[in-house]
Amino acid sequence: MRMMKKIVALGGGTGLSTLLRGLKEYPVKLSAVVAVTDDGGSSGRLRKELGIIPPGDIRNCLVALSKEESLMSKLFQHRFREKGSLSGHSFGNIFLAALSSLSGGFGRGVAEAGNVLFIKGDVIPVTLSDARLKAELVGGRFITGERRISSRAPGEKIKKIFLVGKKVRVYPPAASAVMNADYIVFGPGSLYTSIVTNLLVPGLANALKKSRASKIYVSNIMTQPGETDGYTLSDHVNALRERAGVDFDYILVDRSKLDPEVLARYAVSGAHPVIDDLAAGYSGRAETLGAKFVSASHYARHDSRKLARAIMRVAQGRRRTE
Repeated sequence: MRMMKKIVALGGGTGLSTLLRGLKEYPVKLSAVVAVTDDGGSSGRLRKELGIIPPGDIRNCLVALSKEESLMSKLFQHRFREKGSLSGHSFGNIFLAALSSLSGGFGRGVAEAGNVLFIKGDVIPVTLSDARLKAELVGGRFITGERRISSRAPGEKIKKIFLVGKKVRVYPPAASAVMNADYIVFGPGSLYTSIVTNLLVPGLANALKKSRASKIYVSNIMTQPGETDGYTLSDHVNALRERAGVDFDYILVDRSKLDPEVLARYAVSGAHPVIDDLAAGYSGRAETLGAKFVSASHYARHDSRKLARAIMRVAQGRRRTE
């Protein structure tokens, strides 16, 4: 009997959910290793008030892997708009907080939530420790907190980024998933606050080095204001190589021709297409695979089906571009 390929998707935010939504349609064993440094919105409030791991990205991944858009999955994404103490909270975040308390811990709570939603695969927090991002900027200023880092003033480039917290260590199931994977996919998503934040967790980089999996990086389509202003593709890749301690085997690059009106709208907020300068700025061994990944919409976002199809071509040894 042919064994299913084991694919680990590593990241956070909407990029990871997009990837998972596409990959779940294929006969693979999926695991999502998810960042837990969010300190804004509903997640930040629950983190502060209840002392739990921020559940927002975890919730989105659980819904993305749900086998069908059931009432329960829609309920998980429901956000209270009324005035009062629940205003701004999502039902799924509160549910995860309650389930974690009942089941004896956040890791178990996430696993039980996966059973409730009948997800395909596993959603695993990268750590169960209370970890926060801290950045040193080129000018010498320090910023603590994911939300503050990603919303800092344009032009303030990150010199160094690290985690702060007591006894931060990788959650063993996350390390195990990485070491036993056939393919590990990094991105798409915010470079520092969705991907690098995972790599900073003690123990994960070591698991990546031990893993014999092929490593795939999915390039972002646009730069992110306040986080990767002016970054080229090689800047993204080299930042990840430095933190992960491993090189990539494949880099997926978008070759779509973006609508000028879309580009103009993004430019207003300071976002611009990520320039592919790998030929000049990257010295690694990765094979670059280009395709049109942008969804048919008014946004420069990855299409989950197109992205999953490209990754499966790599997994199946059919690496032609589109």
